[in-house]
Amino acid sequence: MTMNHPYAGPDELPSAFPIFPLAKALLLPRGQLPLNIFEPRYLAMIENVIKGERIIGMIQPDPTATESSVGPALFPVGCAGRLTQFAESGDGRYLITLTGVARFQLVEEIEAGTPYRQARADFSPFLVDFSPRAGEDLVDRDGVLRALREFAETNNLQIDWSSIHEAPNEALVNALSMMSPFGTREKQALLEAGDLKRRADVLVAITEFELARGKGAASPLQ
Repeated sequence: MTMNHPYAGPDELPSAFPIFPLAKALLLPRGQLPLNIFEPRYLAMIENVIKGERIIGMIQPDPTATESSVGPALFPVGCAGRLTQFAESGDGRYLITLTGVARFQLVEEIEAGTPYRQARADFSPFLVDFSPRAGEDLVDRDGVLRALREFAETNNLQIDWSSIHEAPNEALVNALSMMSPFGTREKQALLEAGDLKRRADVLVAITEFELARGKGAASPLQ
């Protein structure tokens, strides 16, 4: 998705921002993640973010690590998103969409006196994220589509194939990764994949593994 405020590099992003720990919620560069916000602390977060730089870091809790004094332990890598859509539900909720900007390395959490968590981050390990469609030519598109077709047939999923075939490789791989029904560690592996080709390879490998196990769970990949 094209943003009104594109980011050319890490220097254009804040080094510290609110983080939203949410298991199995994967945000990737230029992907769109709709969220239904209803917890008071995150309602406060949205109200503050919308008045500022509109950046939120999506990051997964790490279920295998020891909980910290401020909440569940977190994986070391997340993805910053810009709040690009915002609506009030009329019943106290906010319906928002984050558009992915770039992944980050979590440096440290900071004490900001807010009900939600905030952190300092380093974007420098993921400079490739600031170049739209980087590495698309290296993606095994046929392999991705083959795995998707087999997964869809196994789980009786309805797929909008016309949209799939029209999507460029970056949008295809990132959208399928974000919408995939896989677990926390699998989602983290997709997030931390070094480049688009590697992410596509990881996506195919995870899909084939789940099919081999016979545990492919139905998901609205459409």
